[in-house]
Amino acid sequence: MTIEENFLTKSKFTKLVESTVLELHIPYMEAVLHLCEENDIEPEDVKKFISPIIRDKIEAEAMSLNFLPKMNTLDSAFFE
Repeated sequence: MTIEENFLTKSKFTKLVESTVLELHIPYMEAVLHLCEENDIEPEDVKKFISPIIRDKIEAEAMSLNFLPKMNTLDSAFFE
């Protein structure tokens, strides 16, 4: 099976990312980059295969690491 067959849909790529996260115990962004490196693919080329679910998980990881500004959460909205 070629990598193109694995990357054919967002669904298949999402499953690859999820399994990589679980198997290697790495964050989602690292998993995406790992799959790109492992398969000699430019990260810009997988953008169209990143599902909203994976995008949201990467965004949440980035916010928890203070790479992105934190959005208001329900709890913080009550205390403002």
